[in-house]
Amino acid sequence: MLWATMWAALLVDGGAPFARQQIGTPMKRIGVDVGGTFTDLVLWDDDGSVTVHKTPSTNHDPSIGTMDGIGVLAERAGIDPAEIEMFFHGTTVATNIVLEHNGSDVGMITTDGFRDLLHIARKKRPLNYSNYQDLPWQKWQLVPRRNRRVVPERIDAAGQVLTPLDEDAVRREVRLLRERRVEAIAVAFLHAYRNPAHERRVKEIITEEFPEAFVSLSSEVAPQYREYERFSTTALNAFVGPKTSSYIAHLADAARDGQVGDDVHLMTSAGGLVTSRSAQDKPVSLLASGVVAGLLGGCAIGRASGFPSVITLDVGGTSADIGVAPDGRLRMKHLLDTRIGDYHAMVPMAEVDTIGAGGGSIAAVDEGGMFRVGPRSAGAVPGPACYNRGGTEPTSTDAMVVMGWLREDSFLSGSMEVVPALAESAIREHVADKLGTGLDKAAMGIFTILAHSMTEAIGLHSVRKGYDPREFSLVAEGGAGPLFAWQIAEQLGIPRVVVPRHPGITSAVGLLTTDIRTELPTTVWTSSSDPDIELIRHEMKRLGDEARAQLRADGVADADITLERTADCRYLGQGYELRVPAPDGEIDAEWVAKTAEAFHEIHGRTYSQRFDDKPVQLINIRVTGVGAVSHVRIGEIARGGTDAAHAVKTTTRALFWEPGSTEPDWHDTPVYRREDLLAGNTFAGPAIVEQFDSTTIVGPGQRATVDRVGHIIIERAAA
Repeated sequence: MLWATMWAALLVDGGAPFARQQIGTPMKRIGVDVGGTFTDLVLWDDDGSVTVHKTPSTNHDPSIGTMDGIGVLAERAGIDPAEIEMFFHGTTVATNIVLEHNGSDVGMITTDGFRDLLHIARKKRPLNYSNYQDLPWQKWQLVPRRNRRVVPERIDAAGQVLTPLDEDAVRREVRLLRERRVEAIAVAFLHAYRNPAHERRVKEIITEEFPEAFVSLSSEVAPQYREYERFSTTALNAFVGPKTSSYIAHLADAARDGQVGDDVHLMTSAGGLVTSRSAQDKPVSLLASGVVAGLLGGCAIGRASGFPSVITLDVGGTSADIGVAPDGRLRMKHLLDTRIGDYHAMVPMAEVDTIGAGGGSIAAVDEGGMFRVGPRSAGAVPGPACYNRGGTEPTSTDAMVVMGWLREDSFLSGSMEVVPALAESAIREHVADKLGTGLDKAAMGIFTILAHSMTEAIGLHSVRKGYDPREFSLVAEGGAGPLFAWQIAEQLGIPRVVVPRHPGITSAVGLLTTDIRTELPTTVWTSSSDPDIELIRHEMKRLGDEARAQLRADGVADADITLERTADCRYLGQGYELRVPAPDGEIDAEWVAKTAEAFHEIHGRTYSQRFDDKPVQLINIRVTGVGAVSHVRIGEIARGGTDAAHAVKTTTRALFWEPGSTEPDWHDTPVYRREDLLAGNTFAGPAIVEQFDSTTIVGPGQRATVDRVGHIIIERAAA
């Protein structure tokens, strides 16, 4: 009850901090991001007002927390839920099923001779030279071997039938799986991406013999070559399918029962939206749903402040999500990296990665005397020691309490108890005494080590992939992102940090900044030296027609549909492809040449080498249908002068490490009330800015300015 009460208090003033682009008729839309601990909601109205809300996630049934939160938002905004015209949702339901290994019982029907493909996988192992290691895809099998059934059939790489499908064998195996009470059946035949006829016939037989089973066809889930990845993705879709589809259907029904005036649109791992019907058919596309919304929100925030190229840092209690978007464009992951947990998922995923670093990361000194912070986390229960909920191990949150950055009355506007003495005791016992150092240095060390982990991760996803972080802005998101961002920017030379008005709901805002998208791939396998132009032309048209038909079925008008083309290319002899943009217009020799040149450029950026004299293979082509949705736009706030003294609510003692100094020192530090800051206000660090959903740190030698849309821009004072 306490949590519900305190989070219900979070309501943004209707002083027009946000506004939507005025496209078409006035509209109200809601974004809901369900996380493991909290569900974030934002209600956006064309009249310029926004209402935000956080409520504890109801993990046994996330739709309960979602609908309760929508009810609170509607009541606070003084509207009827039926007035909500768009309902956008990001969820970790499918991801958690995979990570927790609690999916459905799955059966598989595959080509005779390929029963153990899921078990064998690729030759690469987590530890290449160890004979004693658990292979995750074998230890936690998506489909037990006894349920992997084979039938006579064979199609070659050209799509020609070599062995007809034995339908009697299919019926026997389906009946066997029904007797074993599997909940889902994955169907993956060799070269079904070229000719799906056999798989489609098996689906018809399953419908006749076992209609209640969830069916996953490789030719629908991942219609492209690479047999292991295709089999794995199909099995993953079946593994998460029944539970995820049930959740989505339940949420859609609850929304209708609650008279919310729109179908649920869900965020995919590629950064687009799909209808609830599409999501139920292909739940594997939701595997990175929540984290991508945070990257999209960061892109919108950067654009509003005039900094389109962003690195996003979304730090919660357990983990930190890191994304890089040059010029505000999402990058897609390489095929080798598109995995969830320990399983390959050959679905498009935006370039966002997660590390075990957050406010609950536990600090410890191991038996060898090594000082470590994370990835183990105290979580929400028992939580950091300072929460007085039974936690005894020190966390990064405890360190910030000891350093004076997080004050007793700043946690959720003072509605949550914080006991600094417990934080001090935990750090002294588990860190300071073991290292033979003082409490202050131990606390600062905890923060520094965790910040360095985040710095290393950002470097991995920027510098090592051909991007200079000094050409980006760092967008601080989540409850803890603004606590770390100032230090990370210093270490990487990032010129500025952008702190949104409401860091804790950035993912929910990101849901309101994208379009309905459907991506359709196919394998063509041709070369720039001797291209099969007719094949490319035929397949591109087919994919385009299918994308348009799907968007129309989702209720998108023809005038709002556009098509985007991409190709997966590689040099002859390479093992893996890079995704490149493909030009619009007529597909001819010039089109192939432009696509090849785009590949040369991206290969040069990615690997610092290009080989213009080598032929380029076009392995897969893709068409992405985009159904345009009018986007929200972050509007301006009231303006004031440069003096921010009116927003100071107190002064506190806080510990900081001055640039160039050898020891941390205590400073008299002003504490600003975020909601009192006006556009144009400027103040110097060290400083602390408090608000309900987050706390922002401005470090020594830094300067903070509130821009016209209410974001805090943190830069070096000399900049």
